[in-house]
Amino acid sequence: MGNSVRVGLLGCGTVGEAFAELLVERRGAIEDVTGISLELARIAVRDPGKPRSAKLDSGLFTGDPYDVVKADDVDVVVELIGGTAPAGELILAALNAGKSVVTGNKELVASSGPELYAAADRAGVDFFFEAAAVAAVPILRPIRESLVGEDVTRVAGIVNGTTNYILTRMTADGLGFDEALAKAQELGYAEPDSTADITGADAASKLAILSSLAFNRSVAADDVAREGIVGLDREDFELAAQFGYVIKLLAVADRFPGDTGDEAGAQIGAQVFPALVERDHPLATVRDSFNAVFVTTSAAGELMFYGRGAGPRPSASSILGDVAAAADHLRRGTHRRVPVGAPAAIRPTEDLEYSFYIRTEVDEAPGVLSQVTGVFGRHGVSIRKVDQHGSESQARVVFVTFPATERALNAALDELRGLGHVRGVGRVLRIYK
Repeated sequence: MGNSVRVGLLGCGTVGEAFAELLVERRGAIEDVTGISLELARIAVRDPGKPRSAKLDSGLFTGDPYDVVKADDVDVVVELIGGTAPAGELILAALNAGKSVVTGNKELVASSGPELYAAADRAGVDFFFEAAAVAAVPILRPIRESLVGEDVTRVAGIVNGTTNYILTRMTADGLGFDEALAKAQELGYAEPDSTADITGADAASKLAILSSLAFNRSVAADDVAREGIVGLDREDFELAAQFGYVIKLLAVADRFPGDTGDEAGAQIGAQVFPALVERDHPLATVRDSFNAVFVTTSAAGELMFYGRGAGPRPSASSILGDVAAAADHLRRGTHRRVPVGAPAAIRPTEDLEYSFYIRTEVDEAPGVLSQVTGVFGRHGVSIRKVDQHGSESQARVVFVTFPATERALNAALDELRGLGHVRGVGRVLRIYK
């Protein structure tokens, strides 16, 4: 192969067009650094006649995606259609045809990653997906390459820009959830249908990808327990500030060694949830659409990766980096396999341990507080702080606990809900350490 590598693009929506424009803009600079000339050869779209960017040659467009994945004049395929079908079939067809593939499709990678990794390895080509994790933040390649000899014990952070923007506005401006979501949609940080973001599904897919690479065990999106940000209200944010916390939607995965300390019985616990984060923790300062991920290792310690977690240009930058790497491997006649092992053993959510914030409404009557704390005590949940405010008839009581398993906490909450003097148990939030 000479110095020319030809790129075929599947999908030319917001991110696809940004990528195509960035490739055209930066191809000279990439050639200066790598000696490789990236050429945009074909672009498959639903409507080839639709007006496109003036930077893109109209002769590149086709309505048939198989014109891209099977074409002799395409060396690297970039998939930016999204979803699992037909994207999965098209990627497999491209890999089986001996073409390297770059994608930003987190849903597909999280659900079908092992099948795609194996197909790429059999064909001797690359399958890269940096933009599927944290958009512009380069984290997958450091995990795959720089930390390949490390013992990674935790991956945790903020991996969804939409929810982080919403929570930032609720914290800083005192907006309600609906107001903050509408503002995010108005500014383009949130899609008109933001269900995947606000329910934690998007973050769960990203955490599955990160966990799989970090722990060398296949983790699927369905393995990740998830809890979104719907239902958080102003009072939660006011109380969080009072206790010295901010609220963030976190994705957290831990590796727990087996009983004998070896890998044979190791388990992975993976969750997405809104959490209280101490005000002076670095994650508390990650605002708006920015993302940050901590990777904890035995030798290097704790590493933090930070940057834009959303947006067409940031995503396009990550995709172009993958394309340049795949092109270099093609020219050298090599490829890099994705180092993911057998399916992970997942630790039950009930066995995971956190400190908790619990908001309750109780009758203002003698002995009620001791009755409530007695319930926690019977289930092995120790109370660290209590905050009580009330009127003549009713009180709001907030508890902060010492670390306890979710099983113990849920048993205590079930008993609390059955007490006559407990009017309600409000939001329960984990406290991140």
